[in-house]
Amino acid sequence: MQFKHMAFFAIIPLLVFVACDSKNSTEEKIKYPKISLTTVRGVNLEIITSENTLAFSNYQNKALLINFFATWCPPCRAEFPHLNKLREKYKNDFEIINILVSDKKSNEDMLAFMNEFNIQYPTTNGVSNELFAQHLGGIKTIPTMYLLKKDGSIMEKYKGMVPEEMLESDIQRAIK
Repeated sequence: MQFKHMAFFAIIPLLVFVACDSKNSTEEKIKYPKISLTTVRGVNLEIITSENTLAFSNYQNKALLINFFATWCPPCRAEFPHLNKLREKYKNDFEIINILVSDKKSNEDMLAFMNEFNIQYPTTNGVSNELFAQHLGGIKTIPTMYLLKKDGSIMEKYKGMVPEEMLESDIQRAIK
């Protein structure tokens, strides 16, 4: 009987040690996906993600405005002229990337839409757009924009229409 008690008390610390081992094989490591988006003009945009950064391989050392939009969205349409001006003004240090969500359009329809609104910056279309939106926690409001600094860190998240002056002030800080 005494042997059983000794064996029981010897096994308890061993079980606690094994259960608390940080190298437990069931522990999952956080994995950040590499995402590939395709523009309506057929250019691939590779995005390497981490906890709080989005590194676009095509746009290193540029501040980026990631604009989640839909063609049917009146506020999205109203912002395009302002976004076009800001892109032109800061073109050496800044780029805008449109990500079409909640809208199924062919690339041909999207090119016509881009021509109608004089959109010269990259616009992506396809299933990967929704996956990218999910990676960022989902897009519940359209438009939603993310402003990234030159190092890829997320500086601001905007939901809904953003005053042009506020956006320009933030862009100036992002490109520094």
